[in-house]
Amino acid sequence: MSSTINLFLPIQLGRYKLPNRIVMAPMTRLRAVGSIPTPLMAEYYAQRATAGLIVTECTMISPLSNGYINCPGIYSPEQVVAWRQVTDAVHAKGGRIFLQLWHSGRVAHSSLLNGELPVAPSAIAATGTIHTPIGKVTLETPRALETEEIPQIVEQFRQNAENALNAGFDGVELHGAFGYLIDQFLQDGSNQRTDQYGGAIENRARFLLEVVEAVCGVWEGDRVGIKLSPSNTFYGMQDSNAKDTFSYVIEQLNQFQLAYIHLMEPNEQDLATRDVINPVISTFRSFYQGLIITNGGYDKSQGNQILATGEADLVSFGKLFIANPDLPERFAIDAPLNSPNLATFYGREGQDLDKGYTDYPSLELQVS
Repeated sequence: MSSTINLFLPIQLGRYKLPNRIVMAPMTRLRAVGSIPTPLMAEYYAQRATAGLIVTECTMISPLSNGYINCPGIYSPEQVVAWRQVTDAVHAKGGRIFLQLWHSGRVAHSSLLNGELPVAPSAIAATGTIHTPIGKVTLETPRALETEEIPQIVEQFRQNAENALNAGFDGVELHGAFGYLIDQFLQDGSNQRTDQYGGAIENRARFLLEVVEAVCGVWEGDRVGIKLSPSNTFYGMQDSNAKDTFSYVIEQLNQFQLAYIHLMEPNEQDLATRDVINPVISTFRSFYQGLIITNGGYDKSQGNQILATGEADLVSFGKLFIANPDLPERFAIDAPLNSPNLATFYGREGQDLDKGYTDYPSLELQVS
């Protein structure tokens, strides 16, 4: 094999030697019935254990962080025990798995939160709709967090990082992307506070950096990652100077010596919405001294190309991993890929939850 950096070369990520640079991206699948992980989820992740690294779907840090029906949590003893069956299954196959810690912030609805309003940096509604127990609804105006409440949420991230450690994960990734709570504090379109968490970028980044510091107190930086999406327009997210905002944050993250940062390229919807940073990776590479995972709808060839430039160190794949549990093996021999079924991406009431989840055939089954 060529000495050029490619998807199949091992890499040291924090304290872990990964066998390849193919990362399974975090993807919402909504199969955690009652927010508790299931044996079916253990099977799903174990099927994909040949990824260099698996990052789980977004996982709630409290009942009030919920944004979706049947999204898993990590805040209760029952959830911790249930996640242990997932980590055990992945480790039995030789895999590595990080848990993605998440707070939805304003991307929620009171019908998901026992009647309480969603919380956010400011009382500004996100745009769009979500599915709830009362049907598909427009996102409602959240309640602005009081200054004294913010440390409590930082503590929830810390406590749930500890819960992830007890559940047997190899590390955690903070969800700082896609218009959820951390991202809401960061961008001035959703943060119009006048206290120490609003205004100047140093203030808007404060919540993110406090959460990172708290979580690194549990895990140490080399087992912590963070996902950022500088060009995301989901849920009406915007910033008046995204390049300066994210340059500052990425530069500040160097002090924690994280396992990685995970940067999202814009998708077609972002590019159609307005003029966004494109490409993200080359814009921000120079600000970060550590490993970068890139995500942007790559195929094998595009993944190898971006690694060869040195701008990214690993590539995460989403939809391709949904449909191809043995994606690294298929890439290695240029085997045909299964096509993902968009209709079964998300678990729904009355649907067989294994359909479009654990029933995609492996190469072994297809050639036998």
